[in-house]
Amino acid sequence: MQEPVGEITHSQPMVEHVEENADSKIELVQELTSKGHLLDGKTRLFPDAESICCGVCAKETSCPTVRAKTKLMNNLLEKGKAKEVQSVFEKIIEEGHEPSLITYTTLLAALTAQKCFEYIYPIISGVQEKGMEPDSVFFNAVINAFSESGNIERAMDIFRKMKESGCVPTTSTFNTLIKGYGIAGKPEESMKLLEQMSVNGHVKPNLRSYNVLVRAWCNKNDIAQAWKAVQKMVASGVVPDVVTYNTIATAYVQNGETNQAEAMILEMQNNNVQPNERTCGIIISGYCREGKIKDGLRFVYRMKDLGVHPSPVVFNLLIKGFLGSKDQEGVDEVLRLMEGFGVKPDVITCSTIMNAWGAAGFMDKCQEIFDNMVKAGIEPDAHAYSILAMGYIRAREPKKAEELLTTMIKSGFCPNVVMFTTIINGWCSAGRMECAIKVFEKMSEHGVSPNLKTFETLIWGYGEAKQPWKAEEMLQIMEEFKIKPEKTTIMLVADAWRAVGLTKEASRVLGSPAYRGTSGQGENNDEFLTAYVDKVHQKPTFNSFYSNIAQPPNGVVSDAATRRGQMVLRDASESLWTTAKPVNSAHACHFGARLSVVCQKQSHGQLGLYSQLAVPCTFVFLN
Repeated sequence: MQEPVGEITHSQPMVEHVEENADSKIELVQELTSKGHLLDGKTRLFPDAESICCGVCAKETSCPTVRAKTKLMNNLLEKGKAKEVQSVFEKIIEEGHEPSLITYTTLLAALTAQKCFEYIYPIISGVQEKGMEPDSVFFNAVINAFSESGNIERAMDIFRKMKESGCVPTTSTFNTLIKGYGIAGKPEESMKLLEQMSVNGHVKPNLRSYNVLVRAWCNKNDIAQAWKAVQKMVASGVVPDVVTYNTIATAYVQNGETNQAEAMILEMQNNNVQPNERTCGIIISGYCREGKIKDGLRFVYRMKDLGVHPSPVVFNLLIKGFLGSKDQEGVDEVLRLMEGFGVKPDVITCSTIMNAWGAAGFMDKCQEIFDNMVKAGIEPDAHAYSILAMGYIRAREPKKAEELLTTMIKSGFCPNVVMFTTIINGWCSAGRMECAIKVFEKMSEHGVSPNLKTFETLIWGYGEAKQPWKAEEMLQIMEEFKIKPEKTTIMLVADAWRAVGLTKEASRVLGSPAYRGTSGQGENNDEFLTAYVDKVHQKPTFNSFYSNIAQPPNGVVSDAATRRGQMVLRDASESLWTTAKPVNSAHACHFGARLSVVCQKQSHGQLGLYSQLAVPCTFVFLN
C-alpha cells in the first residue's frame, strides 16, 4: 500500500466544486498579475477575451467540452500522469475555450506534482482576475502547492483566508498543513495542528493525519517521537497500518539500524499488520547499505515465512552486493533462490552481471549474457546497451561499440547522449579523432543533443592527438549549442596547448574571459565519463542502489600465479535453468565468435537464462 503523494485528490464528483459564501470576496494575492504568463513558454494560462472562439464559453456558461476535458484531466491526475494533464489543458486553450475553476484546480495539482511551483501565484492571480470565486477544493489545492514548495507560512495564510471566505477546512486540509510543517522541518508545529483537530468538533484526525505526523518526525530523524505519535494514534482509536510501520522502518535504515527495522516486524504482527513487499525491500536494502549482504539473504528466506513474495528488485540488490564483495557462493545462492521463488531475472539482473564481466575485461562473456538475455525475452534498455558499449570501450574495441549503435537503431532503440559520448570516448582514447567526429555527427542525425561531457571528451581527445587548435575550436561549437564551458573545459584546452609545448597559448586560454567566468572542479576524463554513465542511468529503486552499476573495478584481474587474492573468473560446470519466452532474434547483437552455452530444459524444450547468469557469477578466490 503506497501513501498518496498529496492531500489534494480529484476523485470527487466535479459538482462538489460549489461557490461558498460568494458575497464575501477574499483576495489571495494582490500585487501579481497573470497577464501574459505562459505555460512552458508557449501556452497562455489565461486566454484573452478575443482568443475565446467557443460560443458557449463566450456566454460565460458551462461548456460541455471544457467539462469533458477537465474530467479527462482529473482521470489522468489520478493515474499519476501529471504531464499529460498539462497537455490536455493546453488543448483547451488552443481550441479557444475558457477553462473553469475546476480546470485550474486540477492544473495546479498537476503542476504541484511536477514541482513546478513557479505557477502557483500566476494561477491564483488569474483566478482572481477572472472573477472566479475560490471554493474549498481550490483552497486545498493552493495550500497543498505552498506546502509542497516548503512555503508553509504562505500555506497558513491561505488557510486563514479560506476560513475568512466561509469555506470550512476539512481533515484533508489539516493533513496537508501537517505535511507542510513536516516538509519545512517543523514536526512540533505538525503536532500542534493535530492536537487542534482533536479538540475541534468539526474535523478529527484520521489514519492519514497520524501517518503524516509519523513521517514528519522520521524526516527529522527523531524516531522516539515517531513512536510517541504511534502511541497517540492507538490511544485515539486509530489503528496503525503497514504505511505507518514502513515509514519508521525507512527511518531506522537511514539511521544505520536495519536490525531495529527487522525487529519491528514482531510489533507489526502483534497489531495484526501484515508486512508487505515494500517492508521487506526496505529491510533488505538496509542490510545491503550496511554491507551485511548475508543478513539480507537470510531475510529473503524469512520472507517465505512471512508470506511475502520477493520481487526482482530484492534479488538484484543481493546480486550486486555479493558481486561487490566477490562472494561467488552468495551470488549462486541468490540465483537458485530466484528460480525457487519463480522470479525471472530482469534487465537489471542481467545488466549487473554484464557489468561484472565487462569491468573485468571479459567482453565475450559480457556479450554472451546480453545475447542470451534477449533470446530469453528480456528487453534490453539504454542502460544495458551502455554497459555493453562501455565494456567494449574498456576493452579498447571502439569499433564494436559503434556497431552497437547501428544494432540499437535497427532494433528500434534510440541511443541517448550517454551512449554516443561513451563511444566518442572510445575513439578518442584510441587516437582516432576522425571516427570520434563521425559519431558526433551521427548524434545530430538522430536528433540527440550533445552536452558538456560530450564536448569535454572531444577536447580531451584532440589534446591527446596533439591537435590543440581543434580542441579550442570545440569551444566555438559549444557556443552554437548554447552550452557554457566550465573550468574543467577551459583547463582541458589549456592542457592541449601545453602538451605540444606552447605554454604561452595555454596561458592565453587560462587568462581568457571564458575561463574567468566559469566554475567547476576538474577530474580525469575516464573517471568523469564512467561516473556520468552511472548518474544518468540511475534506477528509481530503493535508495538508488543501482547508481554505480557501470563503475570499473577497484582492482585489476590478473593471473593467480603472480598475484594472490585476485579474482579469477571461470565457467560454471553446472547449469540452473528456468523457462523463458524467446523473442525476435533481430534484437540480439552478434559481434565476433563466442561460445554458446545456451541449452534446453528437457522437460520444456525452451530457452533458459539462470545458467547464463550463473556463469559470470562463479568466482575462484586463490589465497
